Amino acid sequence: MNKLLKLFVRTAKADEINTVTQPSDTELDGGTAVLLDNHVRTVYSKEIEFKAMPIMRFVQFAKVKTELGTQPGLTIQMMTYNNLKKGGELTEGVRMSPQSLSSTMKSITVGERGNAVAVSELALKTSFTDIMADATTLLSRDVALTLDTELRDTALSGANVIYGRKADGDKIATRDEITEANVLTVASIKDAVELLATNNTPKFMGAYYICFVHPHQSRVLRDDPAWIEASKYGAPDQLFTGEIGRIDDVRFIETTLMCNGAVGADDPAYKADLVSSDDTKVYQAVLFGEDYYAYAVGLPVELRDNGVTDFGREHGLAWYSIWGTGLLHPERGVVIETA
Repeated sequence: MNKLLKLFVRTAKADEINTVTQPSDTELDGGTAVLLDNHVRTVYSKEIEFKAMPIMRFVQFAKVKTELGTQPGLTIQMMTYNNLKKGGELTEGVRMSPQSLSSTMKSITVGERGNAVAVSELALKTSFTDIMADATTLLSRDVALTLDTELRDTALSGANVIYGRKADGDKIATRDEITEANVLTVASIKDAVELLATNNTPKFMGAYYICFVHPHQSRVLRDDPAWIEASKYGAPDQLFTGEIGRIDDVRFIETTLMCNGAVGADDPAYKADLVSSDDTKVYQAVLFGEDYYAYAVGLPVELRDNGVTDFGREHGLAWYSIWGTGLLHPERGVVIETA
Protein backbone atom coordinates (compact mmCIF):
# COMPACT_ATOMS: atom_id res chain seq x y z
CA MET A 1 0.00 0.00 0.00
CA ASN A 2 1.15 3.55 -0.69
CA LYS A 3 3.07 4.97 2.25
CA LEU A 4 0.90 8.11 2.15
CA LEU A 5 -2.05 5.97 3.20
CA LYS A 6 -0.39 4.63 6.37
CA LEU A 7 -1.08 5.92 9.80
CA PHE A 8 1.73 5.32 12.27
CA VAL A 9 1.10 5.02 15.96
CA ARG A 10 4.19 5.34 18.08
CA THR A 11 4.20 3.74 21.53
CA ALA A 12 6.79 2.81 24.14
CA LYS A 13 5.27 -0.53 24.98
CA ALA A 14 3.97 -3.15 22.58
CA ASP A 15 1.11 -4.15 24.88
CA GLU A 16 -0.43 -0.68 24.52
CA ILE A 17 -1.52 -1.45 20.96
CA ASN A 18 -3.23 -4.76 21.60
CA THR A 19 -6.65 -3.23 20.87
CA VAL A 20 -5.66 -2.05 17.41
CA THR A 21 -6.83 -4.25 14.55
CA GLN A 22 -4.64 -5.05 11.55
CA PRO A 23 -1.22 -4.46 13.22
CA SER A 24 1.93 -4.74 11.13
CA ASP A 25 5.42 -5.82 12.13
CA THR A 26 7.14 -2.67 10.88
CA GLU A 27 9.41 -1.34 13.59
CA LEU A 28 10.20 2.34 14.22
CA ASP A 29 12.55 4.02 16.62
CA GLY A 30 11.20 3.19 20.07
CA GLY A 31 7.83 1.88 18.82
CA THR A 32 5.76 -0.13 16.36
CA ALA A 33 4.14 1.09 13.10
CA VAL A 34 0.49 0.13 12.94
CA LEU A 35 -1.53 0.34 9.68
CA LEU A 36 -5.13 1.49 10.32
CA ASP A 37 -6.84 0.72 7.01
CA ASN A 38 -10.32 1.19 8.46
CA HIS A 39 -9.48 4.75 9.41
CA VAL A 40 -8.60 5.87 5.88
CA ARG A 41 -11.48 7.86 4.43
CA THR A 42 -12.14 9.81 1.21
CA VAL A 43 -11.23 13.48 1.49
CA TYR A 44 -13.89 15.94 0.22
CA SER A 45 -13.13 19.40 -1.10
CA LYS A 46 -15.31 22.35 -0.14
CA GLU A 47 -14.97 23.72 -3.67
CA ILE A 48 -18.25 23.12 -5.48
CA GLU A 49 -18.59 22.66 -9.23
CA PHE A 50 -21.97 23.49 -10.74
CA LYS A 51 -23.21 22.13 -14.03
CA ALA A 52 -22.82 24.43 -17.01
CA MET A 53 -25.88 26.36 -18.10
CA PRO A 54 -26.66 29.31 -20.41
CA ILE A 55 -26.02 32.75 -19.00
CA MET A 56 -28.83 35.31 -19.27
CA ARG A 57 -29.02 36.66 -22.80
CA PHE A 58 -32.52 37.91 -23.63
CA VAL A 59 -33.18 40.26 -20.74
CA GLN A 60 -30.51 42.73 -21.92
CA PHE A 61 -32.66 43.62 -24.96
CA ALA A 62 -36.05 43.78 -23.23
CA LYS A 63 -37.99 46.97 -22.67
CA VAL A 64 -38.31 46.94 -18.87
CA LYS A 65 -41.27 48.46 -17.05
CA THR A 66 -41.52 48.27 -13.25
CA GLU A 67 -44.77 48.94 -11.39
CA LEU A 68 -44.22 47.86 -7.80
CA GLY A 69 -47.25 46.53 -6.00
CA THR A 70 -48.99 45.13 -9.09
CA GLN A 71 -50.81 41.98 -8.01
CA PRO A 72 -50.77 38.68 -9.94
CA GLY A 73 -53.36 38.58 -12.70
CA LEU A 74 -53.37 42.35 -13.22
CA THR A 75 -51.77 44.12 -16.17
CA ILE A 76 -49.00 46.65 -16.54
CA GLN A 77 -49.71 49.16 -19.28
CA MET A 78 -47.09 50.48 -21.68
CA MET A 79 -48.17 53.40 -23.80
CA THR A 80 -46.90 54.05 -27.32
CA TYR A 81 -47.76 57.11 -29.41
CA ASN A 82 -48.98 56.74 -32.96
CA ASN A 83 -47.28 58.80 -35.67
CA LEU A 84 -48.79 62.08 -36.80
CA LYS A 85 -50.23 62.45 -40.26
CA LYS A 86 -47.66 63.93 -42.59
CA GLY A 87 -47.44 67.70 -42.62
CA GLY A 88 -47.12 69.74 -45.78
CA GLU A 89 -47.10 73.09 -47.49
CA LEU A 90 -48.89 76.01 -45.82
CA THR A 91 -50.92 78.75 -47.52
CA GLU A 92 -50.69 82.38 -46.43
CA GLY A 93 -53.82 83.39 -44.55
CA VAL A 94 -55.02 79.85 -43.99
CA ARG A 95 -54.76 78.54 -40.45
CA MET A 96 -53.18 75.16 -39.73
CA SER A 97 -55.52 72.39 -38.65
CA PRO A 98 -54.14 70.86 -35.44
CA GLN A 99 -54.06 67.09 -35.17
CA SER A 100 -55.09 65.13 -32.12
CA LEU A 101 -52.47 63.03 -30.39
CA SER A 102 -53.29 59.34 -30.45
CA SER A 103 -51.72 56.53 -28.52
CA THR A 104 -51.94 52.77 -28.08
CA MET A 105 -51.77 50.90 -24.79
CA LYS A 106 -49.76 47.69 -24.67
CA SER A 107 -50.92 45.45 -21.82
CA ILE A 108 -48.75 42.80 -20.18
CA THR A 109 -50.32 40.50 -17.61
CA VAL A 110 -48.08 39.68 -14.68
CA GLY A 111 -48.16 36.52 -12.59
CA GLU A 112 -46.32 34.77 -9.79
CA ARG A 113 -43.04 33.03 -10.54
CA GLY A 114 -40.86 31.03 -8.15
CA ASN A 115 -39.11 27.85 -7.13
CA ALA A 116 -38.11 26.33 -3.79
CA VAL A 117 -35.81 23.80 -2.16
CA ALA A 118 -35.94 22.05 1.22
CA VAL A 119 -33.05 20.78 3.32
CA SER A 120 -33.21 18.56 6.37
CA GLU A 121 -31.66 19.59 9.67
CA LEU A 122 -29.50 16.49 9.54
CA ALA A 123 -28.02 17.51 6.18
CA LEU A 124 -27.25 21.00 7.47
CA LYS A 125 -25.47 19.65 10.54
CA THR A 126 -23.44 16.94 8.83
CA SER A 127 -22.60 18.38 5.41
CA PHE A 128 -18.99 19.31 4.70
CA THR A 129 -20.18 22.41 2.75
CA ASP A 130 -22.59 25.25 3.39
CA ILE A 131 -25.72 23.71 1.89
CA MET A 132 -27.83 26.86 2.20
CA ALA A 133 -25.19 28.88 0.33
CA ASP A 134 -25.14 26.23 -2.40
CA ALA A 135 -28.94 26.28 -2.53
CA THR A 136 -28.88 30.06 -2.92
CA THR A 137 -26.55 29.75 -5.91
CA LEU A 138 -28.75 27.10 -7.52
CA LEU A 139 -31.88 29.20 -6.99
CA SER A 140 -30.17 32.23 -8.54
CA ARG A 141 -29.27 30.17 -11.59
CA ASP A 142 -32.85 28.94 -11.77
CA VAL A 143 -34.13 32.53 -11.83
CA ALA A 144 -31.86 33.27 -14.79
CA LEU A 145 -32.99 30.19 -16.70
CA THR A 146 -36.69 30.77 -15.96
CA LEU A 147 -36.65 34.42 -17.03
CA ASP A 148 -34.54 33.88 -20.13
CA THR A 149 -36.62 30.97 -21.43
CA GLU A 150 -39.81 32.98 -20.94
CA LEU A 151 -38.38 35.96 -22.82
CA ARG A 152 -37.14 33.58 -25.52
CA ASP A 153 -40.61 32.12 -25.99
CA THR A 154 -42.04 35.63 -26.17
CA ALA A 155 -39.49 36.66 -28.80
CA LEU A 156 -40.26 33.55 -30.86
CA SER A 157 -44.03 34.19 -30.78
CA GLY A 158 -43.94 36.89 -33.47
CA ALA A 159 -46.02 36.48 -36.61
CA ASN A 160 -43.18 37.04 -39.09
CA VAL A 161 -41.55 33.70 -40.00
CA ILE A 162 -39.14 32.92 -42.83
CA TYR A 163 -37.24 29.74 -43.69
CA GLY A 164 -33.69 28.94 -44.71
CA ARG A 165 -33.13 29.00 -48.44
CA LYS A 166 -32.34 25.92 -50.51
CA ALA A 167 -28.79 25.20 -51.65
CA ASP A 168 -29.59 26.79 -55.02
CA GLY A 169 -30.85 29.95 -53.30
CA ASP A 170 -34.56 29.38 -53.83
CA LYS A 171 -36.93 30.30 -51.01
CA ILE A 172 -39.30 27.87 -49.29
CA ALA A 173 -42.64 28.65 -47.72
CA THR A 174 -43.26 26.06 -44.99
CA ARG A 175 -41.40 24.19 -42.26
CA ASP A 176 -42.19 20.84 -43.90
CA GLU A 177 -40.00 21.80 -46.87
CA ILE A 178 -36.88 22.17 -44.71
CA THR A 179 -34.14 19.64 -45.47
CA GLU A 180 -30.56 19.30 -44.30
CA ALA A 181 -29.54 21.76 -47.03
CA ASN A 182 -31.67 24.60 -45.62
CA VAL A 183 -29.08 25.93 -43.17
CA LEU A 184 -28.83 29.49 -41.84
CA THR A 185 -26.97 31.57 -44.42
CA VAL A 186 -26.25 35.24 -45.05
CA ALA A 187 -29.05 35.22 -47.64
CA SER A 188 -31.60 34.31 -44.94
CA ILE A 189 -30.25 37.04 -42.65
CA LYS A 190 -30.64 39.58 -45.46
CA ASP A 191 -34.20 38.36 -46.08
CA ALA A 192 -35.04 39.06 -42.44
CA VAL A 193 -33.35 42.48 -42.51
CA GLU A 194 -35.32 43.37 -45.63
CA LEU A 195 -38.56 42.56 -43.83
CA LEU A 196 -37.63 44.61 -40.75
CA ALA A 197 -36.48 47.57 -42.82
CA THR A 198 -39.74 47.47 -44.79
CA ASN A 199 -41.62 47.68 -41.47
CA ASN A 200 -39.55 50.75 -40.44
CA THR A 201 -38.13 48.85 -37.48
CA PRO A 202 -35.77 51.04 -35.43
CA LYS A 203 -32.31 49.66 -34.71
CA PHE A 204 -30.63 49.39 -31.33
CA MET A 205 -28.55 52.52 -30.73
CA GLY A 206 -29.66 53.53 -34.22
CA ALA A 207 -27.11 51.18 -35.74
CA TYR A 208 -27.78 47.44 -35.25
CA TYR A 209 -30.38 44.72 -35.34
CA ILE A 210 -29.95 41.78 -32.95
CA CYS A 211 -30.12 38.11 -33.94
CA PHE A 212 -30.22 35.20 -31.48
CA VAL A 213 -28.86 31.95 -32.91
CA HIS A 214 -28.08 28.43 -31.75
CA PRO A 215 -24.39 27.33 -31.98
CA HIS A 216 -25.43 24.84 -34.68
CA GLN A 217 -26.70 27.73 -36.83
CA SER A 218 -23.81 30.09 -36.17
CA ARG A 219 -21.32 27.41 -37.22
CA VAL A 220 -22.28 27.88 -40.87
CA LEU A 221 -22.29 31.67 -40.65
CA ARG A 222 -18.73 31.71 -39.26
CA ASP A 223 -17.44 30.29 -42.55
CA ASP A 224 -18.93 33.10 -44.65
CA PRO A 225 -16.56 35.86 -45.82
CA ALA A 226 -19.07 38.47 -44.61
CA TRP A 227 -18.70 37.28 -41.01
CA ILE A 228 -16.77 39.53 -38.62
CA GLU A 229 -15.70 38.07 -35.29
CA ALA A 230 -16.60 40.13 -32.23
CA SER A 231 -12.91 40.26 -31.30
CA LYS A 232 -12.11 41.91 -34.63
CA TYR A 233 -14.55 44.81 -34.56
CA GLY A 234 -12.90 47.89 -35.96
CA ALA A 235 -14.84 50.25 -33.68
CA PRO A 236 -14.68 50.02 -29.88
CA ASP A 237 -18.24 48.73 -29.50
CA GLN A 238 -19.38 47.53 -26.11
CA LEU A 239 -20.07 43.84 -26.56
CA PHE A 240 -23.38 42.40 -25.44
CA THR A 241 -23.45 39.29 -23.25
CA GLY A 242 -23.02 36.29 -25.53
CA GLU A 243 -22.11 38.32 -28.62
CA ILE A 244 -20.01 36.38 -31.11
CA GLY A 245 -19.87 38.54 -34.23
CA ARG A 246 -21.77 40.50 -36.84
CA ILE A 247 -22.72 40.64 -40.50
CA ASP A 248 -23.29 44.15 -41.86
CA ASP A 249 -25.76 45.77 -39.43
CA VAL A 250 -26.75 42.57 -37.58
CA ARG A 251 -25.04 41.57 -34.33
CA PHE A 252 -25.32 37.92 -33.27
CA ILE A 253 -25.93 36.51 -29.79
CA GLU A 254 -25.30 32.79 -29.34
CA THR A 255 -27.19 30.65 -26.83
CA THR A 256 -28.10 26.98 -26.49
CA LEU A 257 -31.56 28.04 -25.31
CA MET A 258 -32.77 28.64 -28.88
CA CYS A 259 -35.58 26.19 -29.56
CA ASN A 260 -34.90 23.15 -31.72
CA GLY A 261 -35.99 19.57 -32.26
CA ALA A 262 -32.58 17.96 -31.97
CA VAL A 263 -31.92 18.02 -28.21
CA GLY A 264 -33.36 15.68 -25.60
CA ALA A 265 -36.90 16.09 -24.35
CA ASP A 266 -35.67 17.23 -20.91
CA ASP A 267 -33.64 20.12 -22.39
CA PRO A 268 -35.21 23.61 -21.97
CA ALA A 269 -34.58 24.23 -25.70
CA TYR A 270 -36.60 21.22 -26.88
CA LYS A 271 -39.77 21.68 -28.95
CA ALA A 272 -41.37 18.52 -30.25
CA ASP A 273 -42.94 20.11 -33.34
CA LEU A 274 -39.62 21.45 -34.69
CA VAL A 275 -39.22 18.57 -37.13
CA SER A 276 -39.84 18.79 -40.87
CA SER A 277 -41.75 16.24 -42.95
CA ASP A 278 -38.56 14.31 -43.82
CA ASP A 279 -37.54 14.16 -40.13
CA THR A 280 -35.01 17.01 -40.40
CA LYS A 281 -34.44 18.62 -37.01
CA VAL A 282 -35.34 22.32 -37.20
CA TYR A 283 -33.63 25.18 -35.34
CA GLN A 284 -35.15 28.60 -34.64
CA ALA A 285 -33.36 31.95 -34.69
CA VAL A 286 -34.91 35.36 -34.10
CA LEU A 287 -33.81 38.71 -35.54
CA PHE A 288 -35.38 41.90 -34.17
CA GLY A 289 -35.09 45.62 -33.62
CA GLU A 290 -35.61 47.97 -30.69
CA ASP A 291 -38.63 47.65 -28.37
CA TYR A 292 -39.63 44.28 -29.81
CA TYR A 293 -40.52 42.59 -26.50
CA ALA A 294 -41.00 43.77 -22.91
CA TYR A 295 -40.40 42.60 -19.36
CA ALA A 296 -42.94 43.94 -16.85
CA VAL A 297 -42.09 43.66 -13.14
CA GLY A 298 -44.63 43.81 -10.35
CA LEU A 299 -42.25 42.50 -7.68
CA PRO A 300 -38.49 42.07 -8.20
CA VAL A 301 -36.98 38.68 -7.45
CA GLU A 302 -36.74 37.99 -3.72
CA LEU A 303 -35.04 35.18 -1.83
CA ARG A 304 -37.37 33.95 0.89
CA ASP A 305 -36.77 31.66 3.87
CA ASN A 306 -39.82 29.92 5.30
CA GLY A 307 -38.01 29.34 8.58
CA VAL A 308 -37.80 26.01 10.33
CA THR A 309 -40.64 23.55 9.78
CA ASP A 310 -41.59 20.07 10.94
CA PHE A 311 -40.54 20.85 14.52
CA GLY A 312 -37.06 21.94 13.54
CA ARG A 313 -36.33 19.06 11.16
CA GLU A 314 -36.53 20.92 7.83
CA HIS A 315 -35.42 24.24 6.35
CA GLY A 316 -36.84 25.79 3.17
CA LEU A 317 -35.52 28.41 0.78
CA ALA A 318 -37.21 29.87 -2.31
CA TRP A 319 -37.11 32.64 -4.87
CA TYR A 320 -40.31 34.53 -5.61
CA SER A 321 -41.26 37.25 -8.05
CA ILE A 322 -44.17 38.76 -9.95
CA TRP A 323 -43.49 39.47 -13.60
CA GLY A 324 -44.82 39.13 -17.11
CA THR A 325 -43.49 39.29 -20.65
CA GLY A 326 -45.06 40.23 -23.96
CA LEU A 327 -44.50 41.58 -27.45
CA LEU A 328 -44.67 45.36 -27.79
CA HIS A 329 -44.30 45.57 -31.56
CA PRO A 330 -44.75 42.13 -33.19
CA GLU A 331 -43.83 43.51 -36.61
CA ARG A 332 -40.31 44.35 -35.40
CA GLY A 333 -39.12 40.75 -35.21
CA VAL A 334 -38.57 37.85 -37.61
CA VAL A 335 -38.28 34.17 -36.68
CA ILE A 336 -35.92 32.21 -38.96
CA GLU A 337 -36.29 28.43 -39.14
CA THR A 338 -33.45 26.37 -40.59
CA ALA A 339 -31.86 22.95 -40.48
